[in-house]
Amino acid sequence: MLKKILVAVAAILALAAAFVATRPSDFKVERSATLAAPPAVIYATIADFSRWSAWSPWARLDPAMKGTVTGTPATVGHAYAWSGNDQVGEGRMTITGLAPGERVEIRLEFLKPWEATNATVLSIQPAGTGSRVTWTMTGTNGFMMKAAGIFMNMDAMVGADFERGLASLGTVTQAEAAGLPVDPR
Repeated sequence: MLKKILVAVAAILALAAAFVATRPSDFKVERSATLAAPPAVIYATIADFSRWSAWSPWARLDPAMKGTVTGTPATVGHAYAWSGNDQVGEGRMTITGLAPGERVEIRLEFLKPWEATNATVLSIQPAGTGSRVTWTMTGTNGFMMKAAGIFMNMDAMVGADFERGLASLGTVTQAEAAGLPVDPR
């Protein structure tokens, strides 16, 4: 009897593993918003990691988060490393490509609570008197993230953070464009 139970459990686990293995490996999360600020102001804000705490959706999740900025803003190699509570974890972002006034490409490395490396791009297009900003993150899921994706909608979770971040970026850059002081948080 015990042998039949073990065989059944093994078969169920094998089927579950096979199902997880069929899940897509690649993912993409993308959100866009039209902001009431010119591309140059937005670019200057996103290409300088020392300015991210004023608008990043994750900075508010852990006000005690430790961050270190290295390198020259708006240059390849400019980086930001952070360590915080369970909500923000630990990781680093490094600028890997730039198109001044149009695009910032970032290698996003999560170190804790899990390890992952993703590509992130913030692109800016003129839109009337403002700008259309698109925030995109792409990457590859390993087996464990594929399994987690069965129970969690990563697009909805990360997408909601992107939406909050874009809204905050709009508030900050609109104030900057108007010459008003910005709370650096």
